[in-house]
Amino acid sequence: MSKSKNSEAVDTTLIRRLYFFLKPYKWFILLAIVLTLSASYLGTIRPKLTQIAVDEYIATDDFEGLWWIITLLAGALLGEFILLVFNTYITRWFGQNALFSLRNTVFKKIQTLNVQFFDKNPIGKLITRTTSDIEALSELLSDGVVAIIGDMFRIIFILYFMFSMNWELSLVTLTVLPILFYATFWFKAKVRVTFLEVRDKIAQLNSFVQEHINGIDVVQLFNREKKQREKFEKINAGHRDAYIDTIFYFAIFWPIVEITASLAMALIVWYGGARALMDGVTFGVLLAFIQYARQFFRPIQGLSEKFNTLQSALASSERIFGVLDTETQVVETENPKTIKDPKGKIEFQNVWFKYNEGEDHVLKDISFTAEPGEDIAIVGATGAGKTTIINLLLRFYDIEKGSIKIDGVDIRDLTLNDLRSHFGLVLQDNALFSGTILDNITLGHPNITREQVINAAHKVEAHRFIEKLPNSYDYVLKERGASLSMGQRQLICFVRALVYNPEILVLDEATSSVDSETEALVTESSRLMMQGRTSIVVAHRLSTIQHVDKILVMHKGVIREIGSHQELIQKEDGIYKKLYELQYKDQLVAGE
Repeated sequence: MSKSKNSEAVDTTLIRRLYFFLKPYKWFILLAIVLTLSASYLGTIRPKLTQIAVDEYIATDDFEGLWWIITLLAGALLGEFILLVFNTYITRWFGQNALFSLRNTVFKKIQTLNVQFFDKNPIGKLITRTTSDIEALSELLSDGVVAIIGDMFRIIFILYFMFSMNWELSLVTLTVLPILFYATFWFKAKVRVTFLEVRDKIAQLNSFVQEHINGIDVVQLFNREKKQREKFEKINAGHRDAYIDTIFYFAIFWPIVEITASLAMALIVWYGGARALMDGVTFGVLLAFIQYARQFFRPIQGLSEKFNTLQSALASSERIFGVLDTETQVVETENPKTIKDPKGKIEFQNVWFKYNEGEDHVLKDISFTAEPGEDIAIVGATGAGKTTIINLLLRFYDIEKGSIKIDGVDIRDLTLNDLRSHFGLVLQDNALFSGTILDNITLGHPNITREQVINAAHKVEAHRFIEKLPNSYDYVLKERGASLSMGQRQLICFVRALVYNPEILVLDEATSSVDSETEALVTESSRLMMQGRTSIVVAHRLSTIQHVDKILVMHKGVIREIGSHQELIQKEDGIYKKLYELQYKDQLVAGE
């Protein structure tokens, strides 16, 4: 029993929160409700006019009055048609505007969430939230609520006219309602659960498809198409079965409504016909009641359809608001500071960090300083904590203990926009988007000119291949830059980082995915970019960092060695020396 109450409370809360997106259009909603109520009244007055026509004009051979009633009936039909046309357009208009606002809100929220959220939530599920889940709200926000109000008042109008004509026949007609009420409550309890299951399965389908399209080359290379098809068929079967469950409940509910309506009609004919034979009921009233009985169950069917829409929408809205209610782990200060004259000094002071509670620390008491204009490289085995340092520096995650400072200001005292505006970042997995090369470099920044982009491209040797492309800087890239080579994609990311002219440059394994020839070009480009900037380079290939001022050697979350390449290579049994010898053992053996 408590579960049911809680469910109702949740529904009310969700509907109230959805109304927030409709609130700017409240006057249009009010107009739509007025139009709906007017159309409902005109629709339910027709049987009453039929009763008047039969009992007062046809029975008395008053053909002049009959033509007047026919004119009223035609007017009611035309008026209902016009009102419904305007009502449909208005409700769809404000509904789509509300969906537009909701989509923007969800996408904006996703952009503000910290990296840890994306570690735990598959991209396919987030795509579902911003597409099909929001689309499931279309009917509800467009005309669902207004139509529900219209159907409810249509039932009220029908009851009013029925009881005003004959209360006994009205009660006989309504004796079938307990059957309908029981079927409706049963239907509601079952369908809500199945709709939640359907939305879950859709999210799983989207997630699986997204992952396997991105990794299609791996699937084909290892001949795993059959195995992945089997996995997809299993997920798809789960979605099919969940949807069939909803069909099963509808398959039971709709015939119950139809049979109940037919039973009501039979009771009217049985009781009303007997009363008519005894002159207790006029033929016009009996005819009107038959029409009202047909009309009475139509809005009930409409309400059940809207309930279907409502359940689907609530199931989707629970997931949408689940994203909107996600608390950002990286919280900005209410009283931010600014760096007035940025130089690019970086200080890590006794920093501790772990990704999740109960896990071991990834970084343990990390302390180092990068002076303005100094180049620092971070090396170590996989899992040593190299990339974690970058993630903490950019505040993709917050540290557990210690402090990180930029020019003497704790990064937690800066806004995220201010903090990240001082950085240029090039990752191993270069992020390019569908659009022109120019748009990919500027990312829509209004103050970056085409000339600045070309100058930056010249500096990192990217201009030569860009100008050879069709339309040059206006060449449209395919998804993730698939039409370019790995090295070309990386050079575009270098141009992007350079054109923003940051004080601090971060290169995270920027050369690990390119061939040796491209590596030489990228390495030279990175050296040019690093001039005059504080630079932090996370490196796998030690050949790319021999020129840096300082190298941090990490092992299991701890800085074990610090020094230049020459200093570290001379350390007996040093970690860096071992890494160097492992990478270049062939050259070392050949030189002996």
